[in-house]
Amino acid sequence: MAFALSAVGFAAAQNTAVVNSEKIFKSIDAYNEAIKQLDQMAEQYQKDVDEKFKAVEDLYNAYMQRKSTLSQASQQANEENILKMEKEATDFQESIFGTDGTLMKRRIELIQPIQKQVFGAIETYAKQHDIDMVVDIAQNATMLYYSPDVDHTQDIIDMLKAPAATAPDTTDTTATTAPATAAQQ
Repeated sequence: MAFALSAVGFAAAQNTAVVNSEKIFKSIDAYNEAIKQLDQMAEQYQKDVDEKFKAVEDLYNAYMQRKSTLSQASQQANEENILKMEKEATDFQESIFGTDGTLMKRRIELIQPIQKQVFGAIETYAKQHDIDMVVDIAQNATMLYYSPDVDHTQDIIDMLKAPAATAPDTTDTTATTAPATAAQQ
């Protein structure tokens, strides 16, 4: 019981903010452009993958139509060729859409700088407003209630849209607000 009361007291002592990172990201033109570019790339790559698998399917169907007229050695050669083409198509698909694929690498290249900017702005905002904890409600299905007073999403969007927001200051603000010592004066 004492633990539960101390946990409640700890939570009450914290200054908490809520943000919707999805809304923040969607308010950034560079993010929307990056997503559009990634979607276009994915669509084109999917067409390329589909073409490779269609070629395998066509080869297989042609083989099945004439299989009965082929010798055992010719059948085996055709089957090996089909399996080889299928593996090449699968490998190509993995090289594009896999976790280390071209599309993922491009996604990291385009999105990571924007993420750093947004997370830096959130951190700066939290430090400037003495916020101890920031909760992202974009994907959290277990968030049952929060007061609109603790939702600082628009504040972060405004901060990012401000002219100086291109590189949020993530330095510790306590160092800049501490009183000057005699040696500094």
